[in-house]
Amino acid sequence: QVQLVESGGGLVQAGGSLRLSCAASGRTLSNYAMGWFRQAPGKEREFVAAIIWSGSITRYGDSVKGRFTISRDNAKSVVYLQMNTLKPEDTAIYYCAANSQRLSVETARASYDYWGQGTQVTVSS
Repeated sequence: QVQLVESGGGLVQAGGSLRLSCAASGRTLSNYAMGWFRQAPGKEREFVAAIIWSGSITRYGDSVKGRFTISRDNAKSVVYLQMNTLKPEDTAIYYCAANSQRLSVETARASYDYWGQGTQVTVSS
């Protein structure tokens, strides 16, 4: 199995940028497709982005397309989420997750086998 730890969250003004990191330990990261999800207070956990094991295929949620970029460095066992042009509605806890189906860019939470504890992102207006 794999253990995941997110970092890089914080408070930023609208229009700003943040880069989240997800550090993996345990089983080799290249065995997994990876995803980012987010959950705002009182809302369901929402798909943000996913990337297959090699990094060659990505997928994004409609609300973040063109603003967020997911990437990975398997040698460093890290997955990133670059977030640009942030909006107050991006405020949420952001979670990374690992999917054993390493060619998958699934949007469903149930497709992911392992989850991190999350990192808070707050965007002020």
